Amino acid sequence: MLNLSADMIKRLHRPHPVILQTDSLVDRSRVLDTLVNNLDGMAYRCRHDEQWTMLFVSTGCLELTGYGSDELIDNACTSWEELTHPEDRHRVREQIDLAIHARRRFSLQYRIVTAHGQTKWVHERGVAVVDEAGEPVIEGFIEDVTDRHLTQEALEHAELRYRHIFEHASEGIFQTTADGHYLAANPSLARMYGYAAPAELIADLSDIGRRLYVDASRRDDFRHLMETHGEVRNFESQVYRRDGTTIWISENAHVVRDAQGEFICYEGTVQDISERRSYQEQLERQANYDLLTGLPNRNLLNDRLDQAILRAGRLGYYLAVVFIDLDNFKFINDSLGHAAGDELLVEVAGRLRGCLRNSDTVARLGGDEFVLLLNDHYRVNSVISLLERVLAETRRPVRLAGREFQVGASIGVALYPGDGEDGETLLKHADVAMYAAKDRGRNNFQFFTRELNRMAEDRLTLEAAMRTALERDEFHVHYQPKVDHKRRIVGVEALARWHHPELGPISPDRFIPIAEETGLIVPLTDSILRQAFAAARDWNAASPQPIAIAVNLSPKLFLGDEIVARVSALLREAGLAPERVELEITESVFMGDGERVIGILRDFKDLGVALAMDDFGTGYSSLSYLRRFPLDVIKIDRSLVTGIEHEEELAMIARAVITLGQSLRKTVVAEGVENQAQFDFLRYQGCNEFQGYLISRPVPREAFTALLAAGGAIPA
Repeated sequence: MLNLSADMIKRLHRPHPVILQTDSLVDRSRVLDTLVNNLDGMAYRCRHDEQWTMLFVSTGCLELTGYGSDELIDNACTSWEELTHPEDRHRVREQIDLAIHARRRFSLQYRIVTAHGQTKWVHERGVAVVDEAGEPVIEGFIEDVTDRHLTQEALEHAELRYRHIFEHASEGIFQTTADGHYLAANPSLARMYGYAAPAELIADLSDIGRRLYVDASRRDDFRHLMETHGEVRNFESQVYRRDGTTIWISENAHVVRDAQGEFICYEGTVQDISERRSYQEQLERQANYDLLTGLPNRNLLNDRLDQAILRAGRLGYYLAVVFIDLDNFKFINDSLGHAAGDELLVEVAGRLRGCLRNSDTVARLGGDEFVLLLNDHYRVNSVISLLERVLAETRRPVRLAGREFQVGASIGVALYPGDGEDGETLLKHADVAMYAAKDRGRNNFQFFTRELNRMAEDRLTLEAAMRTALERDEFHVHYQPKVDHKRRIVGVEALARWHHPELGPISPDRFIPIAEETGLIVPLTDSILRQAFAAARDWNAASPQPIAIAVNLSPKLFLGDEIVARVSALLREAGLAPERVELEITESVFMGDGERVIGILRDFKDLGVALAMDDFGTGYSSLSYLRRFPLDVIKIDRSLVTGIEHEEELAMIARAVITLGQSLRKTVVAEGVENQAQFDFLRYQGCNEFQGYLISRPVPREAFTALLAAGGAIPA
């Protein structure tokens, strides 16, 4: 702002003194005169009267008003009041009067009408002062701001138009920060998300990633696209409305930056595409799913089969392709009608779904033909177990038209990769195996290869024999001593044994997996624990030294319901103190639901039993288990003991495990000790207990009782 004081005006009409400054002759009055008369605008002094009578105006007045200074001074031709636009005169005088009364500067914009009749917008800045004679005057500066005003006016009109579009658009419009906070939202977006007004949406949705998107990772995807491309187009996501319901939206947005390229916000539009998505999903369902049962149809099955083959090839597991044809379906369909036949198909579809895991697939090819895709099996036995369950489910009676019917199924199985390396071949071979099942009398399953069929038959024979053996109490327990470094017996491990009257001795490696897969592990474990606890009770009653009995719990049984209550009840039944029991758990238990495992382990600790990790050193995460879980004992796996006397790497690993156990205050037990050199090495390293053929093979109860009676030490 330029304000000319009385002293400045005096100098404009006085002789111009010449002064010496910084070794140069400078005519200060001339400089000031040049400056004032070359400004882009008009400097002035006027009276505070009705006409704003001008006492001085700079030469810029001509360009500004079309009048020369001689026409404006003393209102010679016109007054400033007359130049001021009639509609603005009152406002101008009012604002200047208020500023003078408050003894402050003033600044205002208004219109003038030039000598040529042109209307201009001007910006005036000034202040009231006292002149050389002591009279009050006003000094100031007036400049042309017409172009600036018109630009601002255009901007305001554009903003008004944009605001109208923003407020009344049918699409949602938004601006957000990069970290997920709304800066602006229009009414349409608020309604779309279930809010009464944009302000409510902005206040409530403070974290878009977590509060808006059903899949929170979609916000990360949105940001990644913005950072990579500066925009997103047709970005579809499922989002929550305020009431918890969900809709599908499509977003188009871009990054807004300032003139320096700095990020300002994300800006874009949102459309509700729920109806379109629903229609698309309906079309997709019709294309990929059986309309009667809701199962995948042949089209989707082929896609999933291709994916399953890729997964099996990558992981090295078996993939079982199972072809199922219902027995007696044609009879039911023909005799009871198609409605009953459809009802049967829906019932069977539900039963098949109930047999499988979420990672598996059950599909309907048409008619009474179904296909199962069984993923991630590393043993054929687990496939056989699942097929038995499928057979049992399809065999269950179904009630149709007021009567009960038994259907059954003929099942053919092909395994990837042995029976085929592509989907078409696997389906063809499973179909061939299914017809073999029909030829065998129906209501059974057959593998494509003879060897697998032989394994399946052996397994079924063994399962039937196990059920009979459990009913007849044919499972017995042998006991393998554990000794300290002086070869004194300090504990014993209970091991299940089975000698079939016709099949002969059957190793635990054969019958334990079948027991786990069929559910027979529960009665088998009860039988073993009952025998072992009774023996341990008698030994502790007769021995001056406490004898701890170790029992291995199946992972599937351990993670089942009420395992702690089951063990507690058997302890009470036997009259054995929990402190005399050590439960051995394999590493596979710890690889599932960690919180559930910790809860069960703590319940066992509260009961009073000791806990041991069996086969320590065979799993990559064993060290983390020692830190997380309340274990008392670690048992070095026999694979780390065999050859320890002449393989330096094994010796180093065993030494490290023993040192670790000592530092964590765990009891360290070595399994599979078979010669004196192994025993001596482990003893010198500080191993606490030893178990293996060097000490004793597993022996019947009577033999172990004799060892205790002989002094409780096993000589070298």
